[in-house]
Amino acid sequence: MNQKEESRMVISNIQNWIKTKRGQELLHKALGLVFLSIIILIILLPLFWMLSTSLKGRAQTFAFPPQWIPNPIKWENYPKALTIMPFYIYFKNTMIITLGNVIGSVLSCSLVAYGFARLRFSGRNVLFIIMLSTLMIPYQITLIPMFILFQKIGWVNTFKPLIVPGFFGDPFLIFLMRQYFMSIPRELDDAAKIDGCNNFQIFYKIILPNSKPAIILVIVFKFIWTWNDFLAPLIYLNDASKYTLSIGLASFQGRFFTDWNLMMAASLVVMIPCLIVFFFGQKQLIEGISTTGLKG
Repeated sequence: MNQKEESRMVISNIQNWIKTKRGQELLHKALGLVFLSIIILIILLPLFWMLSTSLKGRAQTFAFPPQWIPNPIKWENYPKALTIMPFYIYFKNTMIITLGNVIGSVLSCSLVAYGFARLRFSGRNVLFIIMLSTLMIPYQITLIPMFILFQKIGWVNTFKPLIVPGFFGDPFLIFLMRQYFMSIPRELDDAAKIDGCNNFQIFYKIILPNSKPAIILVIVFKFIWTWNDFLAPLIYLNDASKYTLSIGLASFQGRFFTDWNLMMAASLVVMIPCLIVFFFGQKQLIEGISTTGLKG
């Protein structure tokens, strides 16, 4: 048997194996892994480019064709990017605003969601629909009247316009928590009432301890939204000592020139808290998202 006949036999055996049930299952899994790998590479490509740019010199940043691996690697870009501006102050301001919003959203959204999910009262569904309809109102439409309101009460150039609204709930997060609360068996409420618990005791002794995934979901969403918010701090904060990280990053964009390598270095550092929050809450986050749609 010559080499050509051996090749034909190997190809024929492979084709026969693929036609089997086991072969088709493995082939589908392999194609799925290849497809997912390509998607992951496409998603990670911008992140890799940010990392590459953050380690380049100014000349290499604009080199064509693009140079993916910096030579030489400039690790000094990171301390330079974080010291060229008062990023410690920006980090402190952003953390204060973010934690305030997270605490306010967890308290307000959980209370409102509990009312819509567990309490029976006249007009509950109508109020819930009205609340959901506010999701269709763009933020830019309410920005001007809110700014005028906060200006009248003297809150402009303070953190209050960026924190206090978080204590009045968010329709999307209320919807998510309401859906999760509805998946908790009502028999727990009835048992608690037999033991003498009122509605508020049921809320913080029964509902909240069994709603950890939904609470983590609210924390992760609100943390990322507030941490990356640029428009609201830009509108309400005038003092440079009160700027947030998002405004600090925008300061790298000069009128005539931008140090993209330093900006990418600072951007990667600013991303770290969001990545930490996401990875620590990943399991609960997926569980919360998968559970919020069980009941309508």
